[in-house]
Amino acid sequence: MTSPKAAATTDRMVEIRWHARGGQGAKTAAMFLAEAVLDNGLYGQGFPEYGPERRGAPMRGYTRISAEPIRRHCMIEKPGIVIVLDPTLLDSAAAGVAAGTDKDTVFIVNTTETPDSIKKKLGVKGATVHTVDATGIALDTIGRPIPNMPMIGALLAVNDVMTVDDLKHALVDRLSSKFSQVIIDGNLAAVDRANKELVSA
Repeated sequence: MTSPKAAATTDRMVEIRWHARGGQGAKTAAMFLAEAVLDNGLYGQGFPEYGPERRGAPMRGYTRISAEPIRRHCMIEKPGIVIVLDPTLLDSAAAGVAAGTDKDTVFIVNTTETPDSIKKKLGVKGATVHTVDATGIALDTIGRPIPNMPMIGALLAVNDVMTVDDLKHALVDRLSSKFSQVIIDGNLAAVDRANKELVSA
């Protein structure tokens, strides 16, 4: 996806890798975020990893955001940001949550555990780890354990690819034709709470 005008609000490309299980909304989140930044004049690209996407199976999604046209179309092997929607994936070597990361990588994990505890599980040195109870927030605000939109709200607490208000406008614009006002209001509240309740080490 590309935008007709690119605003210089990000100095370099932001590459995000999403880890989740099928049905948790990672594919939707990866693509939604890429579409939402277009409204601010940035370029966005969002796609899932192709393969079996049965409910409950581990899956990955990818988002790239840049002020310049995006020429890459491959999977993201060295992400600047890793977002984990299901903390049980941290215990699975096959999920590869820490693969390709380094001391500059930022992790945002949906969990009630502390960032220090998650950092030990990941076995990463120097990387920044943030946590947020996105599932609990989603249950409180939306009534369903779907953590994808709260995790975008949490992302905006550590990266300024867009503001929370811009995200909320994008949510209203894209959800209004498909969902009731109750669901929309729940998502807006979830984004706000996750943004404010993110825990840093």
